[in-house]
Amino acid sequence: MCHLGDRQASNLASAARGVYSRLLTIYNEFATLVNVASPTRSGATSVPASAHSASAIALLRTHSLATLAHRELERMILAGDMPAGGKLNEAEVAAQLGISRGPVREAFRALEESGLVRVEKNRGVFVRQISVAEADEIYDVRASLDEMIGRRVAERANPEQLAQLRALIARMEAAAATRNTGEYYAANIAFHDALAQCAANVKLLEMYRRLVNELSLYRRKTIERGGTILPISMKEHKKIVEAIAARDGATAGRLMYEHAMASRERMHAGQAPAKPARRTMRSVK
Repeated sequence: MCHLGDRQASNLASAARGVYSRLLTIYNEFATLVNVASPTRSGATSVPASAHSASAIALLRTHSLATLAHRELERMILAGDMPAGGKLNEAEVAAQLGISRGPVREAFRALEESGLVRVEKNRGVFVRQISVAEADEIYDVRASLDEMIGRRVAERANPEQLAQLRALIARMEAAAATRNTGEYYAANIAFHDALAQCAANVKLLEMYRRLVNELSLYRRKTIERGGTILPISMKEHKKIVEAIAARDGATAGRLMYEHAMASRERMHAGQAPAKPARRTMRSVK
């Protein structure tokens, strides 16, 4: 086993302190999205520099720089901070994240595999832009996968998983009550991802996540433009979990399929221009 000398350890600690703030910001954003614990959730108001170094080193041991960069870029794209069709400059992204270009290059490859960016030879990397026609096709595939997920989860879900799904519904309810569309969107993504994970099929989960990523921009616009759809979506979610809890795979699958197709219709409604207010005889007097 190779041990670090005092100087090497000091250099590593110094470098770790230098990138800690950026890494922790990325990790916390990811933790918020998937509702997991993060290194700053203990309630402490200040952390010694030595603890920063240890935390950063531990973070790097379990999450490579490329993985953290990938998660941060994914978060920014899903949040709409990077518009569809926008170009991603490798050097600028590296400078923004405070890391070298190598991990950013790896992150770009991972984003391409997950369907969020496209790489054009001699032109660069661009956030994917999906047409309404392509989105329709994606929804067709996703609806079929959703039906399979509903059936499988109804057969396999344990009490802990059901509790997790209900907790995510409660989180969506709280967000809907305050019209916090950003929080609702994050909880909605987490809810559907939890269902896909409960289906216990790795290939299914990979395919599903790619489809969700590809639809992300359309789905976010739908939620942000139509606050009135939140109660409807909530009701659909509750019925799905009720069917799963009852071990009714056929009903759970059907409800999941219908929910996906209803989401497609809401997507179309969200893309339509707002209708001008009707003028009445009184208003033109």
